[in-house]
Amino acid sequence: MDGLTLQVTSVTIMAPDPRALAEFYARLLGRPVTTSEGPREGHPAADGWAQIRAAEGTGEVTLNFEYEEQWKRPRWPAEAGAQNASQHLDIAVDDLDKATQHAIAQGAVLPEYQPQESVRVLLDPAGHPFCLFV
Repeated sequence: MDGLTLQVTSVTIMAPDPRALAEFYARLLGRPVTTSEGPREGHPAADGWAQIRAAEGTGEVTLNFEYEEQWKRPRWPAEAGAQNASQHLDIAVDDLDKATQHAIAQGAVLPEYQPQESVRVLLDPAGHPFCLFV
């Protein structure tokens, strides 16, 4: 690319309550919320922004959580005519069963439908799917 450098540094996840969702992922991943800003003047109490910054040198991606005023909970698995998830997080684990139980204890939901035996699809409190895999 003629000396051009491009690097993904973060993923921004839209949510109806970004600070609460950041707290969920902080518990799930064992990483602290590093930035949290409350609502802007004239906006609902759930408005705001939060971040879980990746530890320096880990190669992990920073997670940002941003308020979405027109939030519609995604449906997973996808349904025709419904709001569908457009992306999801893949999270590597060393023990799929223990990690699944940990995620549920933090507030995730395990849908009945699971498309692969070696992967667990879960839903975060806002309805975003995420995958755990070994």
